[in-house]
Amino acid sequence: MSQGTASSGDLYAVADFCLVPMGTAEPSVAEYVAECVRVLEKTGLKFKVRTDCVLIESSTEGPWTEVMQAIHACHAAVHAKGAPRIATDIRIGTRVDREIAPGTGNEGKVKRVEEILARDGRHSTHST
Repeated sequence: MSQGTASSGDLYAVADFCLVPMGTAEPSVAEYVAECVRVLEKTGLKFKVRTDCVLIESSTEGPWTEVMQAIHACHAAVHAKGAPRIATDIRIGTRVDREIAPGTGNEGKVKRVEEILARDGRHSTHST
């Protein structure tokens, strides 16, 4: 496996995406968010979900193709659940200058920031 690639030869990607169901009959979109989470759980990709009212933000990491397929599957599932429109913002990062163990792309970044903050006497990157 070369640097920055998954075993399939695909680029290893870390994607942040914000999926916003629109035009739903009810003001809460929790059911739609839950449906996207169900989809992500089935992918086997590593992800974190942060919800805020009407959106799902996720950091998903794995081979580029699998990450894109997971985002597509979330769209399909949320449409199937009844959302007539979806707006999604996606930010994708890849790197080929060093080896990244699968599932550790975001962890390494957060750990490094926490180490720097610890030197300043802070203990966490989590807000209170």
